[in-house]
Amino acid sequence: MGMPAYQRGDLKKNEKRKHEFPHIYVILAVMIGLMALATYLVPAGEYQRVESPDGREMIDPGSYKRVEQTPVDVLSLLSAVPKGMTEAAPIIVFTFMVGGVFAVLRKASVIEIGVRLLAGIFSRRPVFVIPVFIFVFSGIACFIGTPELSIVYVPVILPLVLSFGYDRMTAAAIALCGTIAGFTSALTNPFTVGISQTIAGLPLYSGMGYRAVIFLVITALAAIYVLAYGEKVKANPEKSLTGMEAAEPVSAFKSGKRVKWAGTAALILFAGLIGCVITFRWDMVTMSGYFLALAVIPACIAGMSARDIAESFNEGFKEVLIGAMVCGIARGVAVVMNEGQIMDTIVYGLSHAVSQLPSYLTVAAMLLTQMLFNFFVPSGSGQALIMMPIMAPLADIVGMTRQTAILAFQFGDGFSNILFPTSGYFMATLAVSRISWNRWVKFILPLFCIWMVAAVVFLMIAHAAGWS
Repeated sequence: MGMPAYQRGDLKKNEKRKHEFPHIYVILAVMIGLMALATYLVPAGEYQRVESPDGREMIDPGSYKRVEQTPVDVLSLLSAVPKGMTEAAPIIVFTFMVGGVFAVLRKASVIEIGVRLLAGIFSRRPVFVIPVFIFVFSGIACFIGTPELSIVYVPVILPLVLSFGYDRMTAAAIALCGTIAGFTSALTNPFTVGISQTIAGLPLYSGMGYRAVIFLVITALAAIYVLAYGEKVKANPEKSLTGMEAAEPVSAFKSGKRVKWAGTAALILFAGLIGCVITFRWDMVTMSGYFLALAVIPACIAGMSARDIAESFNEGFKEVLIGAMVCGIARGVAVVMNEGQIMDTIVYGLSHAVSQLPSYLTVAAMLLTQMLFNFFVPSGSGQALIMMPIMAPLADIVGMTRQTAILAFQFGDGFSNILFPTSGYFMATLAVSRISWNRWVKFILPLFCIWMVAAVVFLMIAHAAGWS
């Protein structure tokens, strides 16, 4: 006799559960738990904090000392996530605001107007849409150093990308790979290159010529890789990692002069945002406030009522809820390490291990060290203030130029930002794109390996040439 239908159904459900990838909350919870366990095993230690040349707080590289062990107890472990959300409040607010703003702009048909305009521009050569946007997003990031804008880009380009027969993965890849390529190669990124060169005592933004070559190569590799994937799924939809779908139509305010004026206002306001970030180095809280104007002004011009604007914000908040939550939960990893006082011990151990290697191996080891540390502190400026006071003098000891050490920091910090689940804005962008982390890893891993090979080659060339 065959198996009853209800038992076959239960068996299929059990098999499905076995093959399901753990939820991102579960992954991060396990990481927080492991860090809490590490506070019982890793010796506690700390560096003294001093003021950097530009007035920020950084560590004194020669001041490390062991301190009394302060392992994280159960209550502190449970408090790690709320504390992480408190510390990550700026990026959480920014994520919610981006979701709300683009829900409003969609309701006002501003997004649809933009999509129609871009569709007309690329209608004869849709293949250009991928490399053009990647180079544009990369160019913005390499100057202002705000990869968080990838959260903004996805809602804008997604309808266009879908209309040309690509999938959600392609849209997310354009935004994330473009911003990370520029953020990593960074010509004038004030949050990584600017801080690092100030700490290392180098002329501000020196070495730009070599980094310009790196920018072109890294961005071109991203454009080629994403284009190859996009064309593959366009020709063979069954090979899509996210499934194919049609662009969603916008139901209200589809045409008219008011919508066109609203679209023009939104474009001007967004250009103003880029200009102000470059000029005044706005932080995320200020950008979040500006985004309110970017939503409300075009919506009013388009004729939306106050109630419609408010309800659209609510819809947008729901869309990015998971991404915003992940930002806070991920920060809980660093909270546990700081409360257990093992963060500085890990920094000390990594720098000591790197110092024992021959100079050529030290170049690659610095890259891997920065990448590993970025898992715990996914912040370019935060990592620069912690690591560069150690890595700059270490470069002198092992016969490496400080400029090369900064480049290793850029590579280690930058590329891993679109791989590690502790990177808040990266996970928020995936949430906006409705793409799971495991599917993204499957997509990005080959390009990540290509980028890493290119990074090692560029570092070896810089070391051999004594780049300064």
